[in-house]
Amino acid sequence: MVEVAVRVGGAAGDGIASVGEIVAKSFARLGLHVFGHNAYQSVIRGGHVWFQGRASTERVYSQGDGCDVVYALNPETAEIHGPSIKQGGFLVYDPEKFTIPDDRIPVGATAIKVPTLAIARKFTSQSILQNAAGLGAASYLAGLPLETIQGALADSFGKKKGEIVEWNIGASAEGYRVAREAAGREIPAIAPAGPPKLLMTGNQAIAVGAAAAGCKFLAQYPMTPASTIMHWLAAHSREVGVVVKQAEDELAAINMAIGASFGGVRSMTATSGGGFSLMVEALGMAGMSEIPLVVVESQRSGPSTGLPTKTEQGDLNLMLGAGQGEFPRAILAPSHPVEAYRATLRAFELAEEWQTPILLASDLHLSENFATVDRGEITFPTEVSSLFTVTPNGHDYLRYAYTANGVSPRSLPGQAGLQYVSGSDEHDEKGHLISDTKSGVPLWVAERTKMMNKRMHKLDGLRGATAPPYLEGPADAELTFVTWGSTLGAVRDAVKLLAARSHVTSILVSPTVYPFHGAEFLALAAGAKKLLLVEANYSGQFGRLIRAETGFDVPHKLMKFDGEPFYPMEILQKALGVLIDGGK
Repeated sequence: MVEVAVRVGGAAGDGIASVGEIVAKSFARLGLHVFGHNAYQSVIRGGHVWFQGRASTERVYSQGDGCDVVYALNPETAEIHGPSIKQGGFLVYDPEKFTIPDDRIPVGATAIKVPTLAIARKFTSQSILQNAAGLGAASYLAGLPLETIQGALADSFGKKKGEIVEWNIGASAEGYRVAREAAGREIPAIAPAGPPKLLMTGNQAIAVGAAAAGCKFLAQYPMTPASTIMHWLAAHSREVGVVVKQAEDELAAINMAIGASFGGVRSMTATSGGGFSLMVEALGMAGMSEIPLVVVESQRSGPSTGLPTKTEQGDLNLMLGAGQGEFPRAILAPSHPVEAYRATLRAFELAEEWQTPILLASDLHLSENFATVDRGEITFPTEVSSLFTVTPNGHDYLRYAYTANGVSPRSLPGQAGLQYVSGSDEHDEKGHLISDTKSGVPLWVAERTKMMNKRMHKLDGLRGATAPPYLEGPADAELTFVTWGSTLGAVRDAVKLLAARSHVTSILVSPTVYPFHGAEFLALAAGAKKLLLVEANYSGQFGRLIRAETGFDVPHKLMKFDGEPFYPMEILQKALGVLIDGGK
């Protein structure tokens, strides 16, 4: 098995993400599985940022633990990430920019001095060209063939031609040569492991999924980490036939999306926790009016502005309770870009089928990090069906008719013979309001009860229409992890580490957070010897939901709320504690 990780670090504005993405693309072009982790600050320049591209011949689900090569653009990177270099790894830096005393070189690592600035000056006065030289050096040390890295480097310039591309190609070759001479040993080039793979973030997968699902309108106010959903759809709007509107704020965005959906167009909005907090009143209006709506909620560290460029799973309680009163919803929680694509397709189907808001629970770790996808894992639906099949019957048309499953006939505004009232107040089957002069009157008290029962009965249908919990691994495992969302990735990698230590573990996964599939969860949990909840928040919000829905309390818990993603090794250490001494 081949596995290698390259880490690039410096300050915001140094082009760290661009270098990291080129490394990740190069690995993907060799047919390797890749996970690209982008860690950045909420400033344009300054602060410490880094990117890690981890590649393997086997699928990787997280950034992993440690790295083989660190390319440091400043001394802070060497200090912070030097200890993460694995035995036999390399630390690349330019001695013209800073020096590292011999006693500060990590034990077992080799420092490779590459004159990136001097190499850049051979081609141009622009110091940013140093990155091409550093990229070339790091690529050799990681086993990336020069032609592969140069192909990805040339493609990254898009329409830019001529000198700029030539300079970068030349600088990368020079850096590659310097590293080869300084390494002290020949680094074998990684052989292609198969056909090139797609490389995409969770947000890109959501955007592609929305387009494939027939979404024709996106209204969004930019808020990280959801912003790149809008960026992708805006850049490809003509190709995929989606109208993208940047609204003045989140309130306008969700109301625009609701209006488009009311008019018969599949629509979506996307935001993070702060923006979603502003949307909750309108979300309730969609629930009351039974208007389909897809909302992407990409979580980041809170409350308030919190850590705006860091990850967390702290908004589950908000998503469960968003909007005053009660109305049906579903919350889908993908863990990987492939799942994000498929969950987005399903979200649009559910929203239209059950005429209610559907929430897609993402987070920064899923939204903005890269992962490889096999081309066969992204399949496009042949057609998008329409549920507008109502037969006109004039004033007898009951938009909110009582039905067995809670779903009433739905028409397009302006259709002859299908007139009705659509308001945010409680109403009867025709849509006439019962809130102004009729509330409290026995007849209309009963009507309110019947209408609430009708709407809430959709939860039963949504539970049956959404994916239940499932078990990855053997039912008789020594330990079963319980998790949801992007945290699943690091848990999957931890399972491999535990297996290497002869510990058999499994994972109880809940792709649907709500409506919670309590019976299925209990049936799977009942056979587990030991259970460990892993989620990225302070209070164990998913664990509390499990307890509220089933009365079952997962006995062992690993919570993380520092803004950083889970690392497989910290999950392994907690699991070993549970296995050996019961987690005490």
